[in-house]
Amino acid sequence: MSHWLFKHLSLSCQKKEKFKKAFTLVELLITVAIVATLAVIGVPQYTSYKDNQNNATATIDIRNTESQIERFRAVNGNLPATLAAANIVPPTDPWGNAYIYVCCPGNRWDKHIKPLNKDYDLLSMGKDGQTDTKIWKSAAADDIIRGNTGAYIGLASQY
Repeated sequence: MSHWLFKHLSLSCQKKEKFKKAFTLVELLITVAIVATLAVIGVPQYTSYKDNQNNATATIDIRNTESQIERFRAVNGNLPATLAAANIVPPTDPWGNAYIYVCCPGNRWDKHIKPLNKDYDLLSMGKDGQTDTKIWKSAAADDIIRGNTGAYIGLASQY
């Protein structure tokens, strides 16, 4: 009888140990809730950080391209008709689009219906890949623009 009792107690202890090693449904639900809460907080923060980084990269690219255009103007006495004519190959913007260069002033307009630049326009179409010649329109709001004849480079919505 003692052998049977020992064997029964031994099986009972093994079953209890088996259950102790597993997570309960409540513990799993709490873990999922914590991960979901962290995701709700973290994803928008990461997206905002990434957008700011992309905007900063586009601003730097436009500044660098602007300096190459100004070098061309200093050497040749005029603006290049295209970036290719000046042997300028800017990188694609952070969203994979080409930067837009327009030699003629008056192509883009600010909210006061005045030309954005007196010499040339240089911009990235921004995150949505769309633009408008009127920078206050929603399609142009996320554009990274060169404005005020180079005194401003940044988001069109903040110009």
